[in-house]
Amino acid sequence: MAKNILITGASGLIGRQLIPALQAKGHTISVLSRKEISIKDAKVFLWDIYNQTIDASALKGIDTIINLAGEGIADKKWTDKRKQEIIDSRVMSAQLLYKTIQETKAPVTTFISASAVGFYGDRGDEVLTEKSDSGTDFLSYCCVLWENATNQGVDLGIRVVKIRIGLILSKEGGALQAMEKPIKLFVGAPLGNGKQWMPWIHLDDIVKIFTKAVEDTKMVGAYNACAPFPVTNKLFTKTIGQKLNRPIWPVHVPKFVLKTLLGEMSILPLMSSNTMVQKLLDTGYKFAYVNLDDALDSLYKQQ
Repeated sequence: MAKNILITGASGLIGRQLIPALQAKGHTISVLSRKEISIKDAKVFLWDIYNQTIDASALKGIDTIINLAGEGIADKKWTDKRKQEIIDSRVMSAQLLYKTIQETKAPVTTFISASAVGFYGDRGDEVLTEKSDSGTDFLSYCCVLWENATNQGVDLGIRVVKIRIGLILSKEGGALQAMEKPIKLFVGAPLGNGKQWMPWIHLDDIVKIFTKAVEDTKMVGAYNACAPFPVTNKLFTKTIGQKLNRPIWPVHVPKFVLKTLLGEMSILPLMSSNTMVQKLLDTGYKFAYVNLDDALDSLYKQQ
């Protein structure tokens, strides 16, 4: 059954691919944007998260919301101001959407939100499922607040789905570009001890998972969105080097070097998240890319 879907964060890595994918399946798309943009076959409405203003007509006839809004985690250094922006952009967007749903009595039955495996924090080799507790670092704190804001819909009788996204592999941006940069410059090496688990996922699978969350009304709550087989940072780095025909140095980049360069943000490359996806598999979802070799081959062959 075709849905009338309102998407935020449409110009981001996921949104750019998700909109045409949903349209191809017959769904009607509207977009909330901070500025005037043009998207093929989609209506665009304006909102301002920080000033809590929105064109309320954006929700007219909408039955499904996909909230991808949020400032980039790794775009800028984590000052106190930047960390608050990262949190506010996620929490306040959900709050504004739910406030508008109630005020306009919009017929929204499904609210799907991005989240992140950062919810779990740095957990070493611990096997992590959706029932695992949250971590204690900034990313974990941000994700908890993000998901709590999203959960407001439960009391309104809305089906709420939270997609905890892993490291997205894409040639359009995301984790892969950051990881391959030093390797292309012949200075690739494992980070920290190299044993940290990296829960990767191909962008094509992320798009398919969000599409399934739209169409499968049995999906409820949090879902880890990562390939079934996470790999260590050392293996990840080595595999990229093989694909790019570049050597990987046997020495590791010490943690203290990363902390000196990145500060608190060093948690991003050093965090270990051994994330399981059985809950997603139990929905019948079939991954397009199960192993890292195939996922990287698909991307580098596109070039």
